[in-house]
Amino acid sequence: MSIPAEASIDYERLMQANLERVFGERDAGRRLAAIREIYGADAVLYEPHASAAGHAAINGAVTALLSSLPPSFAFTAIGPAVGHHGVGRLRWQSGPSNGPAAVTGTDVAHFQRGLIQTLHVFLDPPAA
Repeated sequence: MSIPAEASIDYERLMQANLERVFGERDAGRRLAAIREIYGADAVLYEPHASAAGHAAINGAVTALLSSLPPSFAFTAIGPAVGHHGVGRLRWQSGPSNGPAAVTGTDVAHFQRGLIQTLHVFLDPPAA
């Protein structure tokens, strides 16, 4: 029985790197370098109200997102990433570095050849 290549994906390392080095990086040049390491060349980022295809467009989308957030906001994982069969999930929160979470959500990534091919960002509804 052969094991598919996707079985060797380090979901935790890649999804944490995406959270920290892409969504947590405010320097666009460093972020683009990270995107090139973590995402496939024709990767697509799907946010609730928009999508971006390719490294430069993903970088631009994250730049726009981060510019809309206060500088003190940080993204942190809520538990480890999990995955199988080429699909990974990571729960996260964002808010002031030493404050309560302002927003929570889940990233769901589809991997091909060990890189993120699609990333779907799901935002949790606000608490009532």
